[in-house]
Order: sequence, then structure tokens, then C-alpha cells
Amino acid sequence: MLFTSYSFIVFIAVLFVLYYIIPKKYQWILLLVASYFFYGLMSIKYLGYILVTTVTTFYAGRQLKRQNLYQKDYLKEHKADMSREDKKAFKEQIKKDKKIYFLACILVNFGILAFTKYTNFVIYNVNHISEMFGNDIVLSFWNIALPMGISFYTFKSMSYLIDIHRDKSQGANSLFKFALFVSFFPQIIQGPISRFEHLSKTLYGPHTFDYDRVAFGLQRILWGFFKKLVIADRLLIAVNTLKNSPEQYSGGFVLVLMLMYSFELYADFTGGIDIAIGIGQVFGVTIEENFNRPYFAKNITDFWRRWHITMGAWFRDYVFYPLSVSKRMLKLSKWARKNFGDAIGRRLPVYISTLIVWFTTGIWHGASWNFIAWGLANGIVIIISLELKPYYKWFHSKFNVADKRVFHAFQIIRTVLLVSSIRLFDVYKNVPLTFKMLGSMFTAQNYSSLFNGSLLELGLAMYDYVIVFGGLGVLLIVSLIQRKSNVRLQLASKPVHIRHAAFLMLILSLLVFGAYGAGYDASQFIYNQF
Repeated sequence: MLFTSYSFIVFIAVLFVLYYIIPKKYQWILLLVASYFFYGLMSIKYLGYILVTTVTTFYAGRQLKRQNLYQKDYLKEHKADMSREDKKAFKEQIKKDKKIYFLACILVNFGILAFTKYTNFVIYNVNHISEMFGNDIVLSFWNIALPMGISFYTFKSMSYLIDIHRDKSQGANSLFKFALFVSFFPQIIQGPISRFEHLSKTLYGPHTFDYDRVAFGLQRILWGFFKKLVIADRLLIAVNTLKNSPEQYSGGFVLVLMLMYSFELYADFTGGIDIAIGIGQVFGVTIEENFNRPYFAKNITDFWRRWHITMGAWFRDYVFYPLSVSKRMLKLSKWARKNFGDAIGRRLPVYISTLIVWFTTGIWHGASWNFIAWGLANGIVIIISLELKPYYKWFHSKFNVADKRVFHAFQIIRTVLLVSSIRLFDVYKNVPLTFKMLGSMFTAQNYSSLFNGSLLELGLAMYDYVIVFGGLGVLLIVSLIQRKSNVRLQLASKPVHIRHAAFLMLILSLLVFGAYGAGYDASQFIYNQF
């Protein structure tokens, strides 16, 4: 039962009615039951995984919280009669005690994620290496079910644990409330990856029916459906045709594919997030934004600050920062300064941490060398961009173009093309083929084929292209308006007949232009696989 299915619409409608007629103190319990019902419908056996994560994380977090409180109370009580050495020794002992619970929980939950997601990837590589050395022993692949959304709810849970370990959060007082945080159904499929301190502010409180809030939520849901059904699922047909026949579609068609896939992915992913945020708003729950007009970014670093914001923040706060200032990195920096100079000594920890983060980001997206190559490619490009900063500064000092609209447009187009080309690792079946197809864009002489009707042989008729370009035009207009003000707030300020007309137009566009029928997969979002 996924977001764009009829059964999900019925599920939301029934839940909505029940939510606002039951006593308010039971609303969060209803959301918990609904979340487990929703997740259990995908597969009952998935529930075992999410229950293990929930229970282990909650009780480990509770032990860490107790240790934090005990340390504070003890130091306060014995402030006068403890020396500095005594305090240091006491804190070290508490740190060791906390470390046991913390590492045990981390190992269990990331172990589950690694086992379910990467076991067969490891077996594949072991077999490949074995074959290279002439060994006839072949390991059999395991039939392991990958729980839907496991990467998302594992990252949510571990952020909860790390924040308590750092004494930046008090956590949940109830196992069942924590279970709702982990399993909250709008987020469990593809995020956003919420932090407990943010989501808990509105997740458990009583909510009275508010017409404006519900209307805003429904508008957001419909906007998500529009992106998914009108744009993404229509582009999906051409994307599949192009990527499944690389021998036939090289050169200029690779350029078409990478642009189509980028817009399909954007419409698909942001559409799903819009639906999730809209559902949360309907039930009075505030879910953080996950995108900030990424295709207006002027460089790749800026792009990744705007795309999948909560995932980027997770890796930044829990991987990059701790790694870049760790004792080993500081020692490495000191050694590099001594042997290679201050410039390299400053850069080395940052660049190594960047590559590790992007390697981890790649493997998080999927158990494939394609995703690893995709992650490392992003990391390398970001490092190159940092190294080129002095040259950019020199260029702008010589040529006064920084404030010119044409130059801004150039920066945006450059970033879109760069990000889209790297995404080809996400499209083709292996890394060598991806490099081959990338190279063909510069060597093939078939760009004229793009204008002889070949694009109409990709599964899309001229009617479909008109709808896609019209839909993308609507996205562009809305994004431009959003740069200055909130579209929904502007619409809310209009007379009631204009608001209702806009609502009706959005619904009719879904019914008339939505991609339904043979060949379309309106029930599956790309990020569900992660």
C-alpha cells in the first residue's frame, strides 16, 4: 500500500475521520496503530526488524539518559569534595559505561542494516575475486528480505541514540511514543529523516481540526501527486527505454536520458516528500522540508545543501564533523603540516572526511559499485571545486560578472548538467557501461537523430511531451514564486472562489493528465528501494 494507490487514499480518509472524532489524548496512539498497520501490510516479517530497532534503541537510550543524569547529579552533589582529577576519573568511568550501551546498540542496528542490504553484495564480490584467482568455489546468494524503508528508520533511530549519548536530547519517556517516532508512516518509505527533538514537538500533542491547516495539507498532497503522476511516471517510460537499450541509444540520447532522469527523479522524490509533509500537516504534525529548489543551485556544494536536506544534515552532523575533528584526523593533520606544509595539513582531514562521507552516502543508496562510484564522484567534484576557489576569486576580480543574470544562468545550467551526468551511475547497470555511455556523448555523431522523430519512438507520443514540458513549466513557475513568498499563503489570501478553482484545476489535471494504464507504475517511488 504505497502513497499513490487507491487503497492508501482510502486508508488516509478513514484515518482522518477517526483521528478527529476520538478523544485527543488517544490521537498519537491511533497514529501508532495506523503506522504499524501500514508497515505490516507490506510484509508482516518486516515488523520484526523495526521492532528490534525500536526496542534496542529505546532501552539503550534510556540507559544513556540515566547515566547522563547520574553524572550531573553526582557532580553537583560532590562539587565541593572532589578534586579535578577525581572529576576527570569519574567522567571517564561514566563515559566507559555509556560506551557499552551505545556501541552495542549501534552494532546491532547497523548490523541488521548491513546484513539485510549488503550480504549478497559482499558474496558477489567475493565470488568475483575468487574467479579472478582461478578458484572454482562459488558462494551461494542468500534469500534475504530487505525491509522497506530500513535505511530511513535506522538513521532516524541512530540519530536519536547519538543525540542522547551527546546529551543533546532527553529522548522519549514511553516506548510506545518512541515506536511512533520510528514508524510514523508518512516518513517511513522515503523520509525525511527527522530528528526526535523536532518531530516530537507536534507528533504527540492533541490536535483540533483546523480547516486552513488541513486545506494546506491537502494542497501539498495534491501537488505531490501532480509531480509524481503527471511528470515522473510519464518520463519513466522514456527513461526505461533509453537505459535498457544502451547499444541503440548512445551519444546524444545519453544527454537526453540524463536530463530526463534528473527531472523524473526530482518530480518523483519531491512528489513523495510533498505527500508525506502534506499528510503530516493534515494530522497536525510538522515534518521538516527536504528540498530547497536544488535546480537553482549555482555549484555542486550548494546543490547538496538543497537536495535531500535531512540526509545531508545526518551525514554532516554524525559522520563528517566527528570524523574531521577526531584524534586520528588531528594527528594526521599535524603530521601533514610537518611534512608537507600548512596548506595540505589543513586540507587533508577535510578531504579525507569528505570522501568517506560520500563513499558512505553512495553505499547507503544501494549495494552496488554504481552507487559507490556515484558517491565518490560527488566527493571528488566537491574537492576539486574547493581547490578551484582561489581561481574563481581571481576570475571574478578580473571580470565583473558575479552579479550578472547571464552568469547566474550559466552557473545553474552548469550545475544541473554536472549533477545529471554523475547520476548516470544510478541509471546504467554497471560502472564500465556508465563510463562508456558518458564518453559516447563526446564521440558519437548522432545528435541529428534527436530531431528526426526518434524521440517519438521512446514510448512517449507528442501529447506526452507536451504534458511533460507543461508540467515542468508549472514547476518552474512555482519555484520562481517560492523564492520570494509561499505559494499556498498567497493562494489563501485570494477570494474563496479562486482558491476552490485552483484546487479543482489541480484535481482535474491529475485525472486528465496523470500517467495511468499499461506501462506506468504509479505505485512505486524511486527512493522506496533505499
